[in-house]
Amino acid sequence: MSLLRATATIGGLTLISRIAGFVRDMLMARFVGAGMAADAFLIAFRLPNLFRALFAEGAFSAAFVPMFNRQVGADAGDITGAKRFAEEVLAVMLPFLAIFTVIMVAAAAPVVWALTGGFPDADPAKFALAVDFTKLTFPYLMLISLVSLMGGILNSIGRFWVNAAAPILLNLALIAGLLLFHGADPVQSARVQALCVAIAGILQFVWLLWACARADIRLVLRWPALGPRVHQLLTIVGPAALGAGAVQFNLLVSTALAARFLPEGAVSYLYYADRLNQLPLGLIGIGVGTALLPALSKQLGAGDDKAALHSQNRAIELVLLLTLPAAAALTVAALPIIRGLLQFGAFTAANTVATAEALAAFSLGLPAYVLIKVLTPGFHARQDTKTPVRIAVASMLVNLIGNLTLIWQFSHVGIALATALAAWVNAGALWWVLRKRGHFASDARLRRTLPRFAAAAAAMVAVLLALAPFILPFTTGPLVVRAAALAVLIGTGGLAYLAAARGLGLFTFAELRSRFSRKARA
Repeated sequence: MSLLRATATIGGLTLISRIAGFVRDMLMARFVGAGMAADAFLIAFRLPNLFRALFAEGAFSAAFVPMFNRQVGADAGDITGAKRFAEEVLAVMLPFLAIFTVIMVAAAAPVVWALTGGFPDADPAKFALAVDFTKLTFPYLMLISLVSLMGGILNSIGRFWVNAAAPILLNLALIAGLLLFHGADPVQSARVQALCVAIAGILQFVWLLWACARADIRLVLRWPALGPRVHQLLTIVGPAALGAGAVQFNLLVSTALAARFLPEGAVSYLYYADRLNQLPLGLIGIGVGTALLPALSKQLGAGDDKAALHSQNRAIELVLLLTLPAAAALTVAALPIIRGLLQFGAFTAANTVATAEALAAFSLGLPAYVLIKVLTPGFHARQDTKTPVRIAVASMLVNLIGNLTLIWQFSHVGIALATALAAWVNAGALWWVLRKRGHFASDARLRRTLPRFAAAAAAMVAVLLALAPFILPFTTGPLVVRAAALAVLIGTGGLAYLAAARGLGLFTFAELRSRFSRKARA
């Protein structure tokens, strides 16, 4: 499967998941709002969600997939040895996760206090609510980690779509909970959300288990033993988690600071803004990064450095083509987008303005978030997880300093700005180190297209700025009117970008069709 087709497969399923996720967020805004109940649930969901992002989309796959593929290659395509390796990993992972989950549920109160400091208003009811919700959501951590193991196996044999479809089940479970079982007040609705997180973990686990069985992969549970291969995996996965998950760790720090120092609602504003900002990251960055890692591992394993360099250049070109317009749209049209999507029921006009400000700030770093996903496999494919870790730690320090500097002047918007700045520091350092080591060099085609991407995005910004004032009044009407208004705004901006990109020679429609054809090559 070509890089572009694999990216399209993963990105297409991620698009379905993100659309379902925004339906979920719209329902959550309507029934839970952006107050005490929403803040308590989002604090409770932050840690399990962090592990989901790290394992399902980052560190575990970055460490496991190359090792699994190398074993398959060493056995001349026979999957038996690689399957045995997966069973060894499962034997160690399962008891550890079970014990860790029990400890974290028992210690929910100190964990929540560490994240929030008891909240700035010292409201005991809000703290108790967050603790209760944490006990309900934390089992998801164990389930999603097991899902990541099975998903890594399926990614290794080219069945990307199964793992990419799993997050859809999370969103469907939460949507069903809000639609069918929402309570009479925000607290009851938030409690249903917390319970549905654990239910969703069970659904995702069963889905991956079934898919592995269909692929004739049935893992046998063995007695735990820390063999050399498992030990090697563990030495890689820890640093990889810190390296690949720097953005998520930054968001965890940002959430904790918002809960500790800012007024009620700040945690919710950052969450809703980040959810919208994560849409292109999920569609583009995660899709390209997931598809790129096995390709780079195989190319470098075969000694074909030229092919690996070409793959990296085309991956960067692809993500910039798709990410720059998304960043421009979310930055300059944040207010009508948030207003049209979320301003229902318990979600007020003041909530809309605060969330839109955070979204505009987050989106300034969107190209960097995506580039991190594309540049990091350049290290992992060479079994180097230490360098991304050092860079990630530096970016986390930048994020912390930025948060503590900007939060007092700009409140929750300062937190979003610091997160964007830290992402640019991370991406820039990854790029610089790869170039310095001779592992990456931008080719003539990439250097030629970069300024054209910027020019096409600028044309889109001009159109959005001119159109937004006329669209804004229609973003608080009936749902059909809202949808039509946003479709006109986003569609017109997108057409302006495509027209500018085509006029600047960034692509031809025939080229795009050929890349997505079944005969396309990596």
